Amino acid sequence: MLAISQRGLAMPASPIRKLVPFAEAAKKRGTTVYHLNIGQPDIETPKAILDAVRHSDFKVLEYSHSAGNESYRKKLVQYYASVGIEVNHQQIIITTGGSEAIQFGFMACLDAGDEVIIPEPFYANYNGFAVAAGVKVIPITSNIENGFALPPIADFEAKITSKTKAIVICNPNNPTGYLYSRSEMEQLKELILKYNLYLFSDEAYREFCYGGEQVSAMHLKGVDDNVIIMDTISKRYSACGGRIGAFVTKNQLVLDAAMKFAQARLSPPSFAQIAGEAAIDLPANYFDTTKAEYQSRRDLIVKRLNNMEGVFCPNPGGAFYAMAKLPIDDADRFCQWLLESFSFENQTVMLAPATGFYGTPGLGKQEVRLAYVLNLADINKAMDCLEEAIKVYPGKV
Repeated sequence: MLAISQRGLAMPASPIRKLVPFAEAAKKRGTTVYHLNIGQPDIETPKAILDAVRHSDFKVLEYSHSAGNESYRKKLVQYYASVGIEVNHQQIIITTGGSEAIQFGFMACLDAGDEVIIPEPFYANYNGFAVAAGVKVIPITSNIENGFALPPIADFEAKITSKTKAIVICNPNNPTGYLYSRSEMEQLKELILKYNLYLFSDEAYREFCYGGEQVSAMHLKGVDDNVIIMDTISKRYSACGGRIGAFVTKNQLVLDAAMKFAQARLSPPSFAQIAGEAAIDLPANYFDTTKAEYQSRRDLIVKRLNNMEGVFCPNPGGAFYAMAKLPIDDADRFCQWLLESFSFENQTVMLAPATGFYGTPGLGKQEVRLAYVLNLADINKAMDCLEEAIKVYPGKV
């Protein structure tokens, strides 16, 4: 029998999508499934974005520049300036989703065998891209008890070796919703300067902060060569299927290296670049309504969770995710059981087991991630299901 690669064997399954077959089977049985497992917003994509694509007029759907359309990159310069980030269009490479920006960063800056430190729990696909690049993820554990605040800098320093090349953060964080403070970002700045490290900053949820400001890695002074932003329109404009992101840095050597990877994949999607460019022209108050909606959903889901017996959920400062600790024996088993064996009024809920968001084996076994991307009525119904499920789950502890 032909063998597959060690890389293929090592590639982790997505904790967000691996239970999809069980959800599909539940739906075939006639069970309504409330999807809180994946960050797919139900907020409508702005009509102006879709209309820009619908009304585009050209005779040949041709390649764009490998860095993306210059007109779009220049528009993004305006967008970044509006959030206090000063860059020029030549310091931006348009990518196929934020995912490719992560991949470009790992491939351009790290060699096989190098190490990246990431506070856990972290976005599960960082693991996947690290495996693809031959990079080793070194997790530093944050704790649900303090809302997943940045671990002590001493914990980072204890893990730094000659192979350590970068720190990866997501701010606001997926999966925890934690919003790193300016003080925490300044601590990271001092750390990367002290050890000459890259700081990869995933800022996909920049607009969705509740009660605090988003401090971009590019707001930090004196670390221009160290900082790389990985960005996307997916969550910002509810345009996940567009697959348009951005790789942003002021480090010219990194840009030159990333550009070679960009040229190898030819160009980012043309229609979605049109959509992304149109998004920059949305009214300045566009995010006010969307942010208020997510905040009301956050308030509801956190209240419902913390009112359940044996459940604890810290209040997320941003993004649209919450992590909850449940009185269960095994999150993977519980999430599968919800889809395979449980229903309440012919309904159930799909969650993401937290084990897949940790790099340290054995952690997250009592935790789940919930994406509050459904309307308030559906969130209430999903929480009704979860509350009843916890009462009757055979592995309740």
